[in-house]
Amino acid sequence: MDQVATHVEPYIPLIINAVKALVFLVVGYIVANMASGFIKRRIVSNPRIDDTLGGFFSSIARWLILTIVIIAVLQLFGFQATSLVAVLGAATLAIGLALQGTLADVSSGVMLIIFRPFKLGEYVDVGGAAGTVKDLNLFFTELATPDNVQIIVPNAKIWGTIITNYSAHPTRRLDVQFGIDYDDDADKAMSVILDRAAADNRVMKDPEPWVRVVNLGDSSVDLGVRLWCNAADYWELKFAFIKDVKKAFDENGISIPYPHQVEIRKGD
Repeated sequence: MDQVATHVEPYIPLIINAVKALVFLVVGYIVANMASGFIKRRIVSNPRIDDTLGGFFSSIARWLILTIVIIAVLQLFGFQATSLVAVLGAATLAIGLALQGTLADVSSGVMLIIFRPFKLGEYVDVGGAAGTVKDLNLFFTELATPDNVQIIVPNAKIWGTIITNYSAHPTRRLDVQFGIDYDDDADKAMSVILDRAAADNRVMKDPEPWVRVVNLGDSSVDLGVRLWCNAADYWELKFAFIKDVKKAFDENGISIPYPHQVEIRKGD
């Protein structure tokens, strides 16, 4: 027994430090998640602060606490803070080269927070993907498509491309085009369209609805319509308006022609 104790005794400090390190890591991980959630909830619950900042600053707090925990754990095994700083400084170049994409995402995330091209809940088209913004953190932006599919876009992909924000302004213009037969009265058809626009409360009176002949097609006279509405009403108004105009055309004897071709045969 004495021999076993003699062999084990040198490793006792190492075992104790390993247990301490494990406890530090577990507690640090829990504290980091709790602090991250607390910061996010406080920001989201404050109406004076943009919700977009919640995920961003909570992410910063989480990684900062985890970094401090890791440094504390390394100190348990004899690494001094000054030595760690020197090692980190020497390794910065190598880490930067290895994590170019990750660092680009972080810097892009900072730029997105500073300039705020979009906010949580807005519908955007970024990095070739479109959806409602659900989260923005240090590394990526989370979108949800209209059919509730999750899309994760790295921040560097967003900051380096064109950002289209469909929710930035409270109003939007709805553009619709209808084709009528060449034998139909274009003025009557335009009057019918304006009547349907006036009957829908979602269509704004200022700017006024706009209808013009925009093209003489192969099979139809094309009428272009421009309506202004609240951004939230855009899609429902579009679907309802097309249906209402079709019904009004039928009631007033205005036809929407099918595409047709004329075949000419040369006789013997």
